[in-house]
Amino acid sequence: MNETETVAKKDLSQKAGLSGKEKDQAKVKKTGKGTYKKGDGLSALLFLSPTLVVFTTFILFPVIFSFYLSFQRWNMFSSQTTFVGFENYIRMFQSEEFWQVLKNTAIYTFGTIPLNMGFSLMVAYALNKKIIGKKFLRTAFFAPVIISPVAAAVIWRWLYDPNFGLINYFIGLFGIGAINWLNDPTAAMFALIIMGVWKTFGYNMVLFSAGLQGIPETYYEAAMIDGAGRWTRFWRITIPLLSPTTFFIMVMSMIGSFQVFDIVYVLTSGGPLGSTKVLVFYVYEHAFKFFEMGYASAVAYVLFAILFVFTMLQMKYMKSKVLGN
Repeated sequence: MNETETVAKKDLSQKAGLSGKEKDQAKVKKTGKGTYKKGDGLSALLFLSPTLVVFTTFILFPVIFSFYLSFQRWNMFSSQTTFVGFENYIRMFQSEEFWQVLKNTAIYTFGTIPLNMGFSLMVAYALNKKIIGKKFLRTAFFAPVIISPVAAAVIWRWLYDPNFGLINYFIGLFGIGAINWLNDPTAAMFALIIMGVWKTFGYNMVLFSAGLQGIPETYYEAAMIDGAGRWTRFWRITIPLLSPTTFFIMVMSMIGSFQVFDIVYVLTSGGPLGSTKVLVFYVYEHAFKFFEMGYASAVAYVLFAILFVFTMLQMKYMKSKVLGN
């Protein structure tokens, strides 16, 4: 027996002794193909089925059905629907109340976002330094975020009370007369904005804190060597490098402000004289008070369109700034 035959027999004996797993691995290595089995797809579908059922039942179906309803006239207590085309949308755009509600929503949104972002950035920047009790302060500022909005609104309703509320008590120490916060058309929206900022700024503070901690300290050290002052470092280094975080917070704050409902419902119920009635409350009112589900669905889709347009504009504008920075 020559040397070549001996080597061949040795290889055959080694292959015969391979385990089943090793044979599969050898086969995969030889063919370059995976070991995907037909049953794997079915197993994956079974694992995903609970999530798919919940998503379809509570998200996908309501979205599709509400779009269908926006072209119908339907009372919840009747099983019959009447196709009316764009009548709900035409009625909405011809309604003075709708435009007033849209104006109220815009006032709340553009009153809340600048204050919220400015205050949260200021607090995050201050807590990014080495100070005593930093962890406690972060926890305290974040606490309003985890409080139930309804419970928080009940507390603020007591604080705003014109007779024994703490806010009127403190401003009275400076000689200012009591303000009827929730029953004055001018003060009511301002009261909502104050509570809206208090309720959500802690979340933005945490995001800004994460963004600040991601900025390398070497940038500040190099700027100090070049003679840059504190404000110069803040405007030339901190603000540009926080652009991605700022963009995210701005988009999410815009969406959250346009969808505000709970604090309006508890504090003012849209009053006084409709001065605090916002879009989502308007949808709720027509859907569950007047039972105009078709009209309410049309308003909801207009709200979606507004948020979509604002988000796209923000993304287009901020994307260039983020990439530039």
